[in-house]
Amino acid sequence: MDKQLRSRVSLKNPDHFLGLGFGSGLMPCMPGTFGSIAAIPILLAMSHLSIFWFIFVTCIACILGIRFCQKTSDALGLHDHGSIVWDEIAGMMVVFVAIDITPMSLAIGFLLFRFFDIIKPWPIRLFDRKVHGGFGIMLDDIVAGAMACICLHLSLSWFELFLF
Repeated sequence: MDKQLRSRVSLKNPDHFLGLGFGSGLMPCMPGTFGSIAAIPILLAMSHLSIFWFIFVTCIACILGIRFCQKTSDALGLHDHGSIVWDEIAGMMVVFVAIDITPMSLAIGFLLFRFFDIIKPWPIRLFDRKVHGGFGIMLDDIVAGAMACICLHLSLSWFELFLF
């Protein structure tokens, strides 16, 4: 992020701090990947929650993320700037719904999410192009997270069925 854009956001502003993924979105390269990595400590903490509370926290992160992403986008004057990574954090939460978080599931889930988030197959690409604002910023990553979640469930079931 260049200095002019950086001057428009403040990590002291709670919406910007969260929209920028606790500052992880300010990394000079691959901010989405660093935003996804920033989700890992949150996921480890959430792994102790019941499925109800895991889903509840994930839904709250997605709903509040609309605000964080919109406010940060407005401050930057750009839609879905790469430094806005709360959507990656919330997307990673979606990936791990009803998944036991282990080193293997974390690695596979992370790779699946990054794959879907970067490649943007249908319908993710459609949402990315057609839906704007904070909701649009969040939606494509939530769908990428859901697709990664389905693939993760299938792959872990396959591993369990054939390897154990």
